[in-house]
Amino acid sequence: MTYWCRTAVLPDGARSSVRIEHAGGRITAIESAVAARAGDIHLDSVFAGMGNAHSHAFHRALRGRTHDDGGDFWQWRESMYEAAAALTPHSYRELATGVFAEMLAAGYTAVGEFHYVHHQSDGTPYPDHAMEVALAAAAADVGIRLTLLDTCYLAGGIDSPLSSAQARFSDGTADGWLARWFLLRDALAGYPGVTLGAAVHSVRAVPREALATIAAGLPADVPLHVHLSEQPQENADSIAAYGMTPTEVLADAGLLARRLTVVHATHLTSTDIDMLGAAGVSVAMCPTTEADLGDGIGPARALAEAGAHIALGSDQNAVIDPFLEARGLEAGERLASGSRGRFSPAALATALGVNGYAALGLDGGLVVGALCDLVEVSSTSVRTFGARAAQLPLVATASDVGRVIVGGVVVANDGYLADGSDPATLLARSSIGSP
Repeated sequence: MTYWCRTAVLPDGARSSVRIEHAGGRITAIESAVAARAGDIHLDSVFAGMGNAHSHAFHRALRGRTHDDGGDFWQWRESMYEAAAALTPHSYRELATGVFAEMLAAGYTAVGEFHYVHHQSDGTPYPDHAMEVALAAAAADVGIRLTLLDTCYLAGGIDSPLSSAQARFSDGTADGWLARWFLLRDALAGYPGVTLGAAVHSVRAVPREALATIAAGLPADVPLHVHLSEQPQENADSIAAYGMTPTEVLADAGLLARRLTVVHATHLTSTDIDMLGAAGVSVAMCPTTEADLGDGIGPARALAEAGAHIALGSDQNAVIDPFLEARGLEAGERLASGSRGRFSPAALATALGVNGYAALGLDGGLVVGALCDLVEVSSTSVRTFGARAAQLPLVATASDVGRVIVGGVVVANDGYLADGSDPATLLARSSIGSP
């Protein structure tokens, strides 16, 4: 099976009449300016598969249900804890199936699920990793690639015990979390398209000595993520306890490395930015969430210029639309700087594609050898008509996504899964919307 694209956004720019061949789920050949051949599947404008670098699937239950409360991030967090408390393995699988289906139809071909709802509400472990298996099964059923970022969460704050709402998140110690992580790796081995990554929730939730234990005990090839400096209070608490910013704490523990992805990175010092850039970390910016929660506008341009790799995520899933995340990144930079073109359309496509995949430990991009994950975007909708193909990230929305291809196979088309399933119907089977 070969795909012929009217246009495709390749690493060297948008090209016309592009044939993409694949075998074994990976791209084997790419030709530009060639005629279609008999049997080719014709696509409109094509981008590399898009990686959602940061998601909390269960936060989708809060969409449209917190805006009358006002307040700030910390007040919103109480509503999030209530949603987490209601999850069971069965309800989590139903909810995640709907959320992952919504992502796939929107153009996300891979997702990094930052997962810490591990145990029963009293902290007692489920048998057989039931919550993690629920997420893996949901992703496999839908057809989206999943990097399950199993998360270490040990404290309620620096030098503060866990609250009752946080009890189900914790494995007690870093060694306890590592022991469960290795068992989980074996438990998930049979799920197609599922990669086991890791995360430390934040320097608020993982003490400094535990960070060092994880740095020493986690295999070096495992992608590792962390929430970093999302709120000024995190910085103030870290400086008060350790005399260091959260970035400096991570460096001191041996965690600043190319495999690390820092999420949000909103409130950084110039020294923090230099350290993150020098380490070549990925930075998962989540513009729709950061705006929704009033977090602030992070220094994305400065981080990129320092050497960090910018990726994008949907985080709380108040919005699931990769193009709105890309547009939000550029719009935030324009608002903060007073100038346009802070991230070129090509850089935005890279953030959505190659960089998002790299943060998840995956080989993305429209290059030979990469995973054959493609996203077709209509060039003739009321939103995109007249736009240059390379600039579609700044005008398209998820409504313009046509066929979505994972491993060379069409898995979604025009808002529906390949089997005809409607993501809205799948979401309706979960508890979303109930009083």
